[in-house]
Amino acid sequence: MHATASELLGETLNLLRKYKELGEGAISQASDADLFRALDEEGNSIAVIVKHLHGNMRSRWRDFLTTDGEKPDRDRDSEFEAGQGETRETVEGWWEEGWAETFRAIEALRPTDLERTVVIRGEPHSALQAILGQVAHYSYHVGQIVFLAKHYRGAAWESLSIPRRR
Repeated sequence: MHATASELLGETLNLLRKYKELGEGAISQASDADLFRALDEEGNSIAVIVKHLHGNMRSRWRDFLTTDGEKPDRDRDSEFEAGQGETRETVEGWWEEGWAETFRAIEALRPTDLERTVVIRGEPHSALQAILGQVAHYSYHVGQIVFLAKHYRGAAWESLSIPRRR
């Protein structure tokens, strides 16, 4: 059986909602201090990962079908720097805004849009390729968030899936 374009869009939304929920479960278990803690000098904190996701989501999904996915107002390098005055509320705001932009854009797509060409950093892609690339990118970073939160929480971690020995 071949999935239709409509089914692909629906399943993409379902999958992204699961990644959002998984990330939220991890973020909620991290202490305020742990949100801003990196494992080492080269590592990213949960807050920095969320800031990067936010920047990426705003850039990629705003005017998804009509403008380059790397917007001129994006400062990607600054996404990887901790800022003064950032709080849990700041991080949660980035998280919600980024995901809202993502869902808004995908929910507006029609099945025929998957065949359209979009541009990211000057390179053409099918809309489907661009969407799948973003799903992979987000799953990668949500996995990092879960790893860090679980590491910091230690034995107090509450499983976000099927707990061990069950």
